[in-house]
Amino acid sequence: MAKKTLSKAFIGASPSAEAIRHLIERVASSNATVLITGESGTGKELVARALHDQSDRCGGNFVPINCAAIPKDLLESELFGHRKGAFTGAMADRIGRFEMAHGGTIFLDEIGDLSLDMQVKLLRVLQERTVDPVGGLKSVEVDVRVVAATHRDLEAEIEAGRFREDLYYRLNVLPLNTPALRQRTQDVPALLMHFAEYFASKGQTPITFSNDFLEALKDYAWPGNVRELSNLVDRFNTLFSGQLLTLATVPSSLLPKGLRVLQAERVTTPLIDSLEIVAPISNHDLHQSANAEVMNPFANPAPPLAMDMHNEVQDIIMLAQGLPSLPPEGLSLKDRLADIERDLILQALNRTDGNVSQTARLLNLQRTTLIEKLNKYDLRQGTLPVLNSEPDKAA
Repeated sequence: MAKKTLSKAFIGASPSAEAIRHLIERVASSNATVLITGESGTGKELVARALHDQSDRCGGNFVPINCAAIPKDLLESELFGHRKGAFTGAMADRIGRFEMAHGGTIFLDEIGDLSLDMQVKLLRVLQERTVDPVGGLKSVEVDVRVVAATHRDLEAEIEAGRFREDLYYRLNVLPLNTPALRQRTQDVPALLMHFAEYFASKGQTPITFSNDFLEALKDYAWPGNVRELSNLVDRFNTLFSGQLLTLATVPSSLLPKGLRVLQAERVTTPLIDSLEIVAPISNHDLHQSANAEVMNPFANPAPPLAMDMHNEVQDIIMLAQGLPSLPPEGLSLKDRLADIERDLILQALNRTDGNVSQTARLLNLQRTTLIEKLNKYDLRQGTLPVLNSEPDKAA
């Protein structure tokens, strides 16, 4: 089987990304065990797959297993297999991951979470290149390339007595470290472009980012690394498909805490609602125009779906019907009691078809202040009574 290219194995042009790709090319041809270290979300499995794809074993299986995700009493059977009748429920022979990877590569993710007794058994496999299925009487030879990974400091784990030193030396033949995204921030634009194109549906225009937003994204620390960046782009693509995202127009509720801080520091003018989530509205009493656009007026901690946002706006507008009229000139909400304030906010949302910026201007409030009040009065999904929008049949 032809080897795959490294073009997408580790995206970016930074020295760190170049170094990783170079190491993959050098290390892939060897059958020696590789230990990949790095923070969560830095692409350790991606590197492991690239090592397999670039090796002479690329025609065999790449078999990953997360050692931390499988219960301790099941892990031995998962790794080494079992024989019929070995334990309750073992109705037939079953090969383990090592045998599945025969002729290929096994990727032992989160190796630092293995229990000490499983570490002993793994050490024997690495030494003897055989596995003992649970309940079996005969060892099975395996021809595998072992790649392990962990986000833990294994030397510190050894000092604490939680990891075997002899196993560490067996694994750490060819060490490879995946850098944190904050250590290669020049790769952020390339990664954003890659994931924007990846998450865009067929025929859909990918989202784009303004220069000021790009700078903020490069300055952000990315504690979740590339995984966090990927999830953020997926969120933006779902909510703002095909739009240009700027630092001033992305709702702060959709940003991680660190980016919200950067947004507050760098955006000196009130945030504006130029990013729109458009949802079809069937109730003609709510909107007269078929092209009416509904803005997201809510600052929930988690980003709601577009239809949920529409339902929230619809419920608020319907609830607001029949309330006393809001004076055309607007007023200062600070001069009124809390119950009057809440009612007037509902009226304003009704008058502006749920547009936060227009509502804020009508009430002489900053947009962020209005969003705080929306949260304060629980004007969110599930907190308002749903009124019947159908015409009265008796009318």
